[in-house]
Amino acid sequence: MNARDSARRRRAGAALGALALAASSLVLGPQALAEPEVDAEVAGLSEAQLSEPAQADTGIPGVDEIRHTRNIKHLANLPKPAPFTEASTWSDLAFQDGYAFDGNYDGFVVYDIRNPHKPKIAATVLCPGSQNDISVKGNLLFLSTDSSRSDDSCSSTPLSATNKAAWEGIKIFDISDKRNPRYIKSVETKCGSHTHTLVPDKKGKDVYVYVSSYGPNDTFPDCKTPHDLISIVKVPLAEPTSAFVLSETVLFPDGGNPGRDGTVDTGYVRATSGCHDITVYPSKDLAAGACMGDGVLWDISDREKPREIHRVQDNVNFAFWHSATFNNAGTKVVFTDELGGGGAATCNPKIGPLRGADGIYDITGEGDARKLEFRSYYKISRTQADSENCVAHNGSLIPVQGRDIMVQAWYQGGISVWDFTDSRNPKEIGWFERGPLPDRKGGGAWSTYYYNGYIYSSDMAKGFDVLDIRDPRTATAKLVRVGELNVQTQGHYRELFPR
Repeated sequence: MNARDSARRRRAGAALGALALAASSLVLGPQALAEPEVDAEVAGLSEAQLSEPAQADTGIPGVDEIRHTRNIKHLANLPKPAPFTEASTWSDLAFQDGYAFDGNYDGFVVYDIRNPHKPKIAATVLCPGSQNDISVKGNLLFLSTDSSRSDDSCSSTPLSATNKAAWEGIKIFDISDKRNPRYIKSVETKCGSHTHTLVPDKKGKDVYVYVSSYGPNDTFPDCKTPHDLISIVKVPLAEPTSAFVLSETVLFPDGGNPGRDGTVDTGYVRATSGCHDITVYPSKDLAAGACMGDGVLWDISDREKPREIHRVQDNVNFAFWHSATFNNAGTKVVFTDELGGGGAATCNPKIGPLRGADGIYDITGEGDARKLEFRSYYKISRTQADSENCVAHNGSLIPVQGRDIMVQAWYQGGISVWDFTDSRNPKEIGWFERGPLPDRKGGGAWSTYYYNGYIYSSDMAKGFDVLDIRDPRTATAKLVRVGELNVQTQGHYRELFPR
């Protein structure tokens, strides 16, 4: 063993010692504590070296060529299984007790991830209805249908929204048997359900489903203008088949942002007509809404009546407020701008670093005087090919002690791990991406989330990916365990090193 190897082993040992000390103070979920992997080779590298590509930089990768930084390891990929086809677009993810639930436009897949190095398919459910945004709660699984269907069954066919008989909304499944999910209930909602957010009540008896939808049209009987609301569905957990629409809550009585016409290149602002996505932080009675032309902070101490605290707009650089993520302290919100709707190539010098990016906002003040204060933008710096759809999309916190770090999907821009502890100076610390898809096809990572020590990604074209980040800066996250994870229903992990 040479001196360099010896030094690396000492650093790895020190990292493990620090992790063991941290573990003694953590409150963990029901799963057993796994020993974190600290690679001796990685532990000996500087932060700059860890963030460098593992491969030589030769410009834009070739078709389907995988590249990544030294601290990211690609563990597994499961392509789309039958009965799904190449045209089945993989979408959002939820997690529970060692299983991942991956929605797609034709149904969902249940993956057994108890061994993250060798994930397996536990079940496939064919149930068409885009986007099939997905969440889980106990024995229940919720799917969003935002495409007009002939009925609420899993054998429905497309039907124009101009037809009063067309159906859109929420479907509920019983997943007490992970290998045999069972469809038990549907709830129709205005304009369907593009996304949804689960909000537990304070007594543990019910769960509320905040249904986000948009795109009204006066020719649609069930989705007329204006549409400045969310549907709130109440689900009694003891009797989920009695779920019902509790209210259609108007969030924008003033109509919200009127928008501005333009193109991806020239810039535009999508007019507000509802919300695209809402993230709630139940333990702090807060919600952050990404609502097309507006970013909103709500008080949800009364789950049935969200109340606006503050609203912001960015009519210079934000085209479409898409999603939101709180930091663990609940003192910041990261909003994403889905410039081009996910179908455009916006990760290039022509669009620049300020559009199609994340906006980082600090929450300042107290109580009803709280405000969202803009601090900076974050966007991946790697130039993508002109055929690669790339823009900020769905991500989650990595539960790192004492820092604000998240992992995020960027469609064909791949996966980025980045640190926003300093709200004014965010920086990337790791990434993974594939080269362009053949024949200029669209695709890429839709949702990329951290769950119990590993990164899981739903790739629109490639299926299900498992990655490992091996970096001393994120090592303490491997000690945090949760039984259930719906990213838009943020939980809290205890800070060992409060700031």
